[in-house]
Amino acid sequence: MKKFLAAFIFYCSSFYATAQTGYEITIDLKNCNDTLAYLTFYRFDKTLIKDTCTTIKNGRIVFNGKNKLDTGIYSLVSQQKTILFDFFIDDDTQKLQLKSEAGSNINKELTALNSDRQNEFFNYLKFLGEQNKAFFEYKQQHVLTTKNDTLALNKKQLELEQNIANYEENFIAKHQGSYIASVLNLKMEKTLKNVPNASNGRPDSTAVYNYYKSNFWRNVDFKDDAVMRNPFLFSKLKTYFDKVVITHPDSVSVEIDRLLLKMKPESLLFKLVLAHLTYTYESSKIMGFDKVFVHLSDKYFKTGKANGIYDDADVVQRIIKRADKLKPLLVGAKAMDLSMIRAEDFHKMKAMGFEDAKNSDEMTKVFYKNINEVNKMWVKLSEVKADYTILVFWDVDCGHCQKEIPVLVKAYNELILEKKNVKVFSVYMQHEGDKYLKYIADNKLPFINVYDGAHYNNAIEKYDVYSTPVIYILDKNKVIKAKRIEAEKVKGIIKTLETTPNP
Repeated sequence: MKKFLAAFIFYCSSFYATAQTGYEITIDLKNCNDTLAYLTFYRFDKTLIKDTCTTIKNGRIVFNGKNKLDTGIYSLVSQQKTILFDFFIDDDTQKLQLKSEAGSNINKELTALNSDRQNEFFNYLKFLGEQNKAFFEYKQQHVLTTKNDTLALNKKQLELEQNIANYEENFIAKHQGSYIASVLNLKMEKTLKNVPNASNGRPDSTAVYNYYKSNFWRNVDFKDDAVMRNPFLFSKLKTYFDKVVITHPDSVSVEIDRLLLKMKPESLLFKLVLAHLTYTYESSKIMGFDKVFVHLSDKYFKTGKANGIYDDADVVQRIIKRADKLKPLLVGAKAMDLSMIRAEDFHKMKAMGFEDAKNSDEMTKVFYKNINEVNKMWVKLSEVKADYTILVFWDVDCGHCQKEIPVLVKAYNELILEKKNVKVFSVYMQHEGDKYLKYIADNKLPFINVYDGAHYNNAIEKYDVYSTPVIYILDKNKVIKAKRIEAEKVKGIIKTLETTPNP
């Protein structure tokens, strides 16, 4: 709560002024020693400079321009690049006069000379500060030694939160329709007040969640780009997708579509949100969430709805290409087949001339010259008979592989002892056969040990093996059930899959 209050005091203020052409912001800052100051504004996840005052005299700071400022939260930033305080601008507040005192009293003394609403909002900020101070002092005065002490502290915090919520609701009601009221509305948590009891007599957590989710964006106007010019939208967006939406790629995709439908397709807000979500799910570390990235590519980038998002038009095509590469590798997709050569057949392949070919033309000639023999030697992924196939791409000389492969061997041996019908399709990504054979012998590798002896598969591109090792788990139908996992997780995932009914 302390952090929450401090953030709001740091970020917000409001005011009224007579709307005129252009803007002029005059700030009299007593005891100000700076020679320059900056006017900045929030835009989604960034803070940008709008204007600079280089002629501060006797603490008077003036920002002006011929064109009106966009509605949003702005900041006075010191010469040392520190935010001193925030305020808001809308159509009625393009001319503004503020005064305060540099130093620790800057928020306490901050006053608008020509805006009653601004001063009311400052009173709200002071109220937040007082509530925060009272709670901090309470914590200092009460040592948490018993359960009752903790319960008392929690009760105090709930009282504080309720006081703030009541104040905010009254402020929003009084200033309904104003920009600063919309900012407070965005900031506020919409929670169910009168929680019903479930059938077990306890508070109904499902009702609490459903209300919270359905009201999370209540009265937030996504048609107006001003909604992103404050310090709250970006964090609220992250909270929504990280903690509110069900953690499943299909659920996330549905919620993204619903949210983007609330925005104007040509708006800057639409572009920034789509770009952020695209990056978030392309780089997500949660297994399976690349499906969201593929969904965004198919629905927005391939259809032209993402045009204009990036300064470099080629970025759109690169995103589409990347998503198309990942699509056949999504969890739930049928694994693409691989036709490999057993490690023990390395010398046969070498004798045919595969390791001596210097380019693709020579390789093609060697392949067709020996096609009948090679066709007898294929080991196909699709023909592996097992309830679960562990597909691993690795390299003998890879340092991380040298740590992971022994862990995989241990997991595999334990699964076999437990009578699990599991096999490992072990793909060596290089062509140094003697080195590969030595590793297999030295480490007693109990896998289906293969490599791309005929240079036929291009597994790097096919399975997106941009580093090694890469481990997939496939079911008996060769459907991808897990991907890019650590060897130590293989056993647990297979046991989970065994107890999870197929959809």
